[in-house]
Amino acid sequence: MADEFIKGFTLFTLGGLGWLTFGGWYRTPSYYEIVQLVNPAEGVNTAYGEIGLIAGDASFWIMILGALTFWVLIPASRELRDMLDDDTEAAN
Repeated sequence: MADEFIKGFTLFTLGGLGWLTFGGWYRTPSYYEIVQLVNPAEGVNTAYGEIGLIAGDASFWIMILGALTFWVLIPASRELRDMLDDDTEAAN
């Protein structure tokens, strides 16, 4: 279980770092505004800017789905599998 936790934590950390970095570069017009990191991107008209926006969005979803997979889905599937194995052993 510890290896699933650290895998999920690594994806959560790296995804969050990428999201904060690219969000700070492309989605934060001023540090004095209340809403940051979720603003629509403005003034991005280069290919590198578009790649940065895609990388920021991908980092966000890696952060969310990576942690969800390793912290919730994999342990739940193992528990379900163990429960089903116990039921088949009890039936025999």
